[in-house]
Amino acid sequence: MSIQAINVRNQFRGKVAAIIEGPVVSEVDVETPAGIVTSVITTRSVKDLGLAIGSEVVALVKATEVSLAKL
Repeated sequence: MSIQAINVRNQFRGKVAAIIEGPVVSEVDVETPAGIVTSVITTRSVKDLGLAIGSEVVALVKATEVSLAKL
């Protein structure tokens, strides 16, 4: 299932693998079929969403810039 009411094409369904909670912001690692996606969101949002290890989520990726480096 994808969220279609949001105009974001890169949606990755996964489960929360880790949460590193800080006083203001937290890092949330989401394990997806494409790999780990890390989101930095407010700690308040983590609590309001009831996120915990194993929670099923959809990571929505929207970038305004993509940088490349030659290998």
